[in-house]
Amino acid sequence: MSAEVHEISPGVLRLTWSSELQEAGIGATSQATQAAVAAAFEAGAHRIEALVDPEDQTAHRIAILTGLMREGIARGISDGTDRTLYARLSTDPPLAGPGGFRMLLNSFLPRKRAIGQMLIRDTDGRVLLCELTYKQDYDLPGGVVEVSESPREATSREITEELGLKIPAGDLILTDWLPPWGGWDDAVCLVFDGGAHDAAIEQHIVRQAREIKDARFVTIDEAENLCADFTFRRIQAALARLSGQGPAYTESGR
Repeated sequence: MSAEVHEISPGVLRLTWSSELQEAGIGATSQATQAAVAAAFEAGAHRIEALVDPEDQTAHRIAILTGLMREGIARGISDGTDRTLYARLSTDPPLAGPGGFRMLLNSFLPRKRAIGQMLIRDTDGRVLLCELTYKQDYDLPGGVVEVSESPREATSREITEELGLKIPAGDLILTDWLPPWGGWDDAVCLVFDGGAHDAAIEQHIVRQAREIKDARFVTIDEAENLCADFTFRRIQAALARLSGQGPAYTESGR
């Protein structure tokens, strides 16, 4: 029964432990792995990593108790199968301190993709929609919220980048959860109020050619024909919420 490290590149070592040691219990295994990691860092290693079977929950707990940060999934790395990659650097803050512990937790707790969109209307009640270069249908303008960026700021930024319009995001109208679809993971879509404007604002749109084919005001009946069903439901839900008649939270527009 053992926990060992071996060098895979200068200063980078791979941590492994035997199945017999793991069968002896999480406590015994994590003590052995912690000792192996500490000795490796004392000997001058810069990075210690471990590859864990995504289905082996005990091994995941051992890696976390060892102080290794979850970095993601290494696809097809072990005889064609996926492995979860954990690692720790010699410069990472000590786990005994609050910063180091929070960093460890942050590495493996679930993260959710966020999308910010804006509901922009004209004075006739039409809605501004965009035809995207990477989709067959129209959608509300907006985009993915970047790491450490507020959803409100992200939505305003996307409107400026994609359409050349400087419209600050107003109040949050709707929170819509999107289930996994078409190769995308699930996400939370936040729809902000972009206000009602003179239809002439359409003439000031400067499309970002890489992502936007077309952008125009459409009636709700036209939107139903132009949008995917879940997008149309989200638009309906946002308009209903704006008038005080709908829920603040939906799932795929329902």
